[in-house]
Amino acid sequence: MKFDLALQEYVDWEVKNVMPIKGKFGYRVILKYMDGSERPQQKSGFETEKEANAARDKTVGELYAGKYIVYTNVRVKEFMVFWMEEDIQNRVESSETYATYCNIVYNHVIPALGSKKMVDVNRGDIQKFYNEKTEYSESVARLVKTVMNVSMGYAVDKKVIAENPAIGIKLPKKVQKKQYHTRKIDTQKTLTMEQILVLLEASRNTPIHMQVLFNVLMGLKRREINAVKYSDIDYINRTLRVRVQLGKKIRTKKEDFAPKTYTKQEVKLKTPSSERDLPIPDYVFEAILEQRKIYEKNRSRRTTVFDDRGYVCCSVTGKPRSKDFHWTHYKKLLEENNLPDIRWHDLRSTFSTLLLKNDFNPKAIAKLMGHAKELITMDVYGDKREIIADCVDELQPFIDEVMPNPDEDEMIATENLDVMISAEDYLI
Repeated sequence: MKFDLALQEYVDWEVKNVMPIKGKFGYRVILKYMDGSERPQQKSGFETEKEANAARDKTVGELYAGKYIVYTNVRVKEFMVFWMEEDIQNRVESSETYATYCNIVYNHVIPALGSKKMVDVNRGDIQKFYNEKTEYSESVARLVKTVMNVSMGYAVDKKVIAENPAIGIKLPKKVQKKQYHTRKIDTQKTLTMEQILVLLEASRNTPIHMQVLFNVLMGLKRREINAVKYSDIDYINRTLRVRVQLGKKIRTKKEDFAPKTYTKQEVKLKTPSSERDLPIPDYVFEAILEQRKIYEKNRSRRTTVFDDRGYVCCSVTGKPRSKDFHWTHYKKLLEENNLPDIRWHDLRSTFSTLLLKNDFNPKAIAKLMGHAKELITMDVYGDKREIIADCVDELQPFIDEVMPNPDEDEMIATENLDVMISAEDYLI
């Protein structure tokens, strides 16, 4: 459904007196607009004149207070579809986040409340809905709560409803409050210093060497790694500019893109706080220079087929790597070198714990990791009592080797104290 968004932009109004309408009573509201046009809305069906006058007085109060409901017949299903198309797909930064919203709206909200009119949804409906979803799944219930709060807030803004019925409604007590994006890391799923050095050396002659370095020594996410270009590197100051990732563009179809490029589009990062400038460790910087030589050699040898877009992690023809390209090579590296069978993402965890273990400022680390706030890094990655506790003495030499000089480290720790908090009001 497409709403006439101009309907809510009235600049003046008039409420007519109560009058008989088809054997009952009612009144008319005249909304007046900047261009001189007027749009009448009829309120009727009242049994007595007194009842109609009471309703009229309430309408006048709502108009004065700016809470008058412009859209009175919109159903939840219609509004939710409109909200997803007009608001969410323009606000979220990743196709994964958008897909999460779609799942909650189409598989949970619409089946439960879709047939009700927006103006009829009350706090009891919301509480009942939350109770049912908690029985189904606590994680789904949390997502439902986020969706309802945000969508109903948007409905208030668009004058579809007067007040947000989801405000203050809590999940059942058995669901403990969960802080934004927090989890406990498995301390058995991070590498020791010795294991890190083994992995770095073993990966040197594999196609994923640069991906390993960007992950464990710089903390980049998988899709961020694949999007790194030589043009993103400041060779003088030895910094990397992280602004995009490779993935699917929201609400696009595979057939709209060239073969094997659908999931390799440059898209925005998940949150504004993910945009960052990172110091490049000396070890990684030298590897980038070597990789650039290989890139230039492939470009000169394959002039007719080379895709010269400047990706650091690319094939011999210049094409960017797919999101799962590293998987087989990575698992083989772990197995052949007797390393723990940990996830690719756990290398990123190892990076942050190395810094935390060396008393790097947590907010500076949050900035390096692209997290929205300090709490995330500390809670997700920061059990300082247990993580890599067997290699404390080796950490400082490692940091000294791969990270920039101490002056630069101090600059990061002091300049990034005010880490920007992302838009938690709508991101999951």
